[in-house]
Amino acid sequence: MIIRFARADLGRTESESVRSEGRTRAKATRSGLDAAFRWTRREQEGAPWPALSAGEIAGAGGGTPGATGRTEREVDRVTRGPGAHVKLASGDMTSSPLSQTECRPLTYTLAQLLVSSSYLPLLLSLPLTIALITPLTMITGVQIHTKQAPQAQTEILTESALKFLAALHRTFESTRQSLLVAREAAQLRYDAGQPLDFPSETAHIRADPSWLCAPPAPGLEDRRVEITGPTDRKMVINALNSGAKTFMADFEDANCPTFSNMVNGQVNLRDAIIRKIDFESGGKAYKLSAKPAVLIVRPRGWHLDEPRVTVDNAPMSGSLFDFGLYFFHNAKELVARGSGPYFYLPKMEHYLEARLWNDVFNFSQSYIGIPLGTIRGTVLIETLPAAFQMEEILFELRTHSSGLNCGRWDYIFSFIKKRRADRRAVLPDRKDVTMEVHFMDSYVRLLIQTCHRRRVAAMGGMSAQIPIKNDLKANEVAMEKVRADKLREVTNGHDGTWIAHPLINQIAMEIFDKYMLGPNQYHIRREDVKVAAADLLSSNVPGTITSEGVRSNVATSLAYSAAWLGGNGCIPLNYLMEDAATAEITRVQLWQWVKYGLRVADTGSVITPEYIDSVVDEVVPTVKGAMVSEKNLDIVAKYLKNQVRKEWPSEFLTSDFMGYLAVADGCPAQWQRSVL
Repeated sequence: MIIRFARADLGRTESESVRSEGRTRAKATRSGLDAAFRWTRREQEGAPWPALSAGEIAGAGGGTPGATGRTEREVDRVTRGPGAHVKLASGDMTSSPLSQTECRPLTYTLAQLLVSSSYLPLLLSLPLTIALITPLTMITGVQIHTKQAPQAQTEILTESALKFLAALHRTFESTRQSLLVAREAAQLRYDAGQPLDFPSETAHIRADPSWLCAPPAPGLEDRRVEITGPTDRKMVINALNSGAKTFMADFEDANCPTFSNMVNGQVNLRDAIIRKIDFESGGKAYKLSAKPAVLIVRPRGWHLDEPRVTVDNAPMSGSLFDFGLYFFHNAKELVARGSGPYFYLPKMEHYLEARLWNDVFNFSQSYIGIPLGTIRGTVLIETLPAAFQMEEILFELRTHSSGLNCGRWDYIFSFIKKRRADRRAVLPDRKDVTMEVHFMDSYVRLLIQTCHRRRVAAMGGMSAQIPIKNDLKANEVAMEKVRADKLREVTNGHDGTWIAHPLINQIAMEIFDKYMLGPNQYHIRREDVKVAAADLLSSNVPGTITSEGVRSNVATSLAYSAAWLGGNGCIPLNYLMEDAATAEITRVQLWQWVKYGLRVADTGSVITPEYIDSVVDEVVPTVKGAMVSEKNLDIVAKYLKNQVRKEWPSEFLTSDFMGYLAVADGCPAQWQRSVL
């Protein structure tokens, strides 16, 4: 028999506490983060712990023991992560009591507790739960918060899968939190005028031509056309049957993270892998073809939580939840079928975030007993800081890397957000920010050069156009835009491209088949490319801000956000497939134009909060859609009006709105923080 006990007086969750403290200690040092990663790796390898200085301990935790009120032993325990084994000497519990943030359960045998009288006061003051040693004790501390569990939950959230998720959380959550604190610190430096640049401390990595990434994994040798979309059952079948080389099944920007969407999406992917996904809908039968596309999965970014699943009273990382369930249930089956667990990794801002993914990969492969290097990850370069660290990101993932991708829409969003304090970074109407403008073209050319130098795929970005069935002339104009976009990509040297609709596949495939005769273009080294920091930061973008541009941004923001709250993460709008990335651009552009008091070119009106209010009020009655309710439309209208009045825009609208989904799914009401 064992006795498990934990402080009932938690106050805050560990995640909330770490973030709160992080805001007061935003100067987390790079050496400290490196120390945290060294510890993670040594723990996985079974090596003895290195002796670390107090400075490294403080840096890894993001502060000093004096600042947090913790002893070095306590900071040590927090930094190593909730899964670390900490041996407490007799009497240590009374001399250094658990802090409020250390809410994970501690386990002792009944005999251990009874032999030491020093534990008696603690025993008397804490609620006790007595349980027999059964498999359930292996996932103690894991809770699922739902009013009505998805029907498929029992198939996916099994005891063994939850045990794996808990292991991921306890091993890596403290590192994730440290990296999120480091993001905040970096933003403050940018706001203070520090320019973005290529890191000096990693110049030797960029200068070393000898290191290469792993060769392509089975099924990833030829990726000339990749189709993307959410994980609903019909979409999964249609995408896998589209004729594209791969399908990126998206748990991120093209998906709304209701718990039902997340769990049922995992079921759909599992069923597709074992070829049992056939179903009928509306009198039509859907079934997989004999040779479906290779499956790649995009989990959520490091910044997003999964609040419906908590470990030791802290919400899980959305990244680890999505990755963990897919990997745990499917990795061995994929390998047996001649493929593997392949991923797209979004929203990274630093090479240390890539190192964290690499550590997660190594841990996970060892956990289920498959060879290191079986997992492959393609990184979306969709943040401005990441563009300055492409080499370093590949280096960190070199045994697991399958290349980089131009996440164009999120990249524009990041360009505005990271340079929010720089008036020179103001951009014109969204339609004017094309792939041909200098900062976008520079980023593309540098990505291709970097990937081919290290022998991995340089993937092109998304063409958001979808067929226009009721207007042949307009459809031809739209399809010509797709052809021009794909021609630009293949002649630049890209090894593949993204599409959003199965009917676009033939156009993209014809272009790449004509100009890319082999499986890839690794031989095109682009040694002619010379990209400096100034090129990546250039805001010399021809165009103006028009009243139609303002209205279009408002309409896109409202329609997408309302649909997202209704459970849909990907919507057709004006014959474009819009996801969270395009909604984010519209939101921060409106904020930026208000922030700097810019004028509308065609009317001369100054763009003020009141100007945006009037446009919002005009547009709201025109927003329609199956997933758009009046209640949700009212929420997003108030949200947008509030956003343009803020000193700085919110980091992500998906983070802001996640609380609404969480509470609707059954999480405590206090998880829905006010964003209006």
